[in-house]
Amino acid sequence: MLPRPQLRTRFAAIVAPDGHSLRVLIEDEPLPLITPATPGAIVLARRDADAAHVLRELAAPGTALAELHAIAARFGVDIAFPDDVMSEVERTVADPRLDAPELADLEALAFVTIDSAHAKDLDQAIHVAPRPDGGWIVRYAIADAGSYVPRGSALFAEALRRGASYYLPGLSIPMLPRPLSEGTVSLNPDGPRRALVFEMHLDAQGRSLATELVRARIRSRAKLSFESVQQLFDDPARSELTGTEMEPSLRAMAEVGEARLREAAERDVVRYRRRDVDVALSSAAGERFVVLEGVRADVELWNEQISLLCNAEGARLLAETDAPFVQPIYRIHPPPDPERVESLREAIVRIVDAHRLPDEWKWDEGRASLAVYVASLPDHGPHARVARAIQRQAILTNVRSRYATEPATHHGVGFEPYARFSAPMREVVGVYLHAEALQMLEGRAIDDEDAEALRERVVESANRSKDVQRAITDLVNRRVIDRLFEADLAEPRASRRTWRGTVMGVAGSKLHVQLDDPGIDVKVYLYDLAQGWGGVWLEPDEHGVVLREQKTKRVRAIVGDAITIRVLKRDEGRDRWVLEALAIGAEAER
Repeated sequence: MLPRPQLRTRFAAIVAPDGHSLRVLIEDEPLPLITPATPGAIVLARRDADAAHVLRELAAPGTALAELHAIAARFGVDIAFPDDVMSEVERTVADPRLDAPELADLEALAFVTIDSAHAKDLDQAIHVAPRPDGGWIVRYAIADAGSYVPRGSALFAEALRRGASYYLPGLSIPMLPRPLSEGTVSLNPDGPRRALVFEMHLDAQGRSLATELVRARIRSRAKLSFESVQQLFDDPARSELTGTEMEPSLRAMAEVGEARLREAAERDVVRYRRRDVDVALSSAAGERFVVLEGVRADVELWNEQISLLCNAEGARLLAETDAPFVQPIYRIHPPPDPERVESLREAIVRIVDAHRLPDEWKWDEGRASLAVYVASLPDHGPHARVARAIQRQAILTNVRSRYATEPATHHGVGFEPYARFSAPMREVVGVYLHAEALQMLEGRAIDDEDAEALRERVVESANRSKDVQRAITDLVNRRVIDRLFEADLAEPRASRRTWRGTVMGVAGSKLHVQLDDPGIDVKVYLYDLAQGWGGVWLEPDEHGVVLREQKTKRVRAIVGDAITIRVLKRDEGRDRWVLEALAIGAEAER
């Protein structure tokens, strides 16, 4: 839960059933309405003395979008900003200080942004060129949020309260007001923008030779999507980018991305083949949820590798500076402890033996690292489910990453130190780090606040925001499952859909199942399975791999098995769905 916001004149609210009053979502405060509004609608309203009037409707009653606004409010995430924040925004938009003398003029370089097609908060732009003696110069421009959100301002205080932008299906709630995060600060292609540019010199193997930070003015040539850039490589004859001034840089970016992927493999960074599953809304009105799946394009991986390198280089520069007033914040991710790694190895042995697969499927640390082993698992074929389940077991050995004031390894990306420079419009830690980088460049402290106390507050806010986003995502996923299964309950039992999936784990009192379509996770409770199987007593083995009947030792399910399930009923008392297993193993594949 986020800290409560200060008193605001604008806020999100739900209109009461009578249409003549509303309830402020976060404060849960009732207010009469000056003019009646649609009962049950989510609205943006303004306080007027002891009443309120509606500025605009945010979501129609009973829609998925209305439910999302309520979920966000439950965690204190607010769509409206305080008046003093908006006053500062108006002044910033009126004078974006693009002619500041400290800015290097890089407008001649053909920078582009590459993001999802619907992204509006464009944090990064890229330009890549070959070095005369081999290798590349990568210029990674990051929106200059650090200059536009100074410490001591109302903007910074609100960013610190929020910690980050929050993302729900079809609904983003920004850390910075949209006139900044989607306008003046965002690296849009509609004019020059301020940026902090990481100028990274790489050798022919993609290894960093030197990095310089440059405060600059750039001009993005285009807002490109991952799909449009990928077409340049997959079907150049049909690509609108072929023959443009942007093409040489994009092709050089691909070379750098591939070199960085090879370098990451040499560092034994594990690349899990995760399913790309997104929950979206059916339309702008947000009537219902839809689940979308896709495969990550190569260009996403290339862009990701360059972003990771930028963050690592920024962390290194801050860690190596001898300026006593620079106080970095790092993103750290400890490796799993030896006991967890050994448990994983033993679980893989049990899975392989239970499925009667050859010993080559077992992970031998003396023969291959975990990264090499995971890369060797099949994507397709008769044992693809087993491979996916093994990858899930490997992912579960990891602990969560977090922000900290002392440098340490980031196991997931294979860097030490590592910091999050690359999303300053979406993460308060990015705003903070940009300010620290500017202090380093200028050789002086830029604020009078207790530096250590401020750093601790930013760490707390950044870590809290990760927890809040995770909780929001979990709750949204539960609502998606509810809506899917509610539709099933409307049908007679024999006519209900059957859902096929993969048993990903056997933990405590439940099976964890990933559905094939859509690729979301559901829980099947052992008590419910036992009732469907005549009341037998079920027990998982010590590694959470095999589910047996306690008395007969009959194997009922193995991690990696196919399973088909059907909705039986809703258990309101336990707030869960009762699912029945129709088939497990080979029978479920038929």
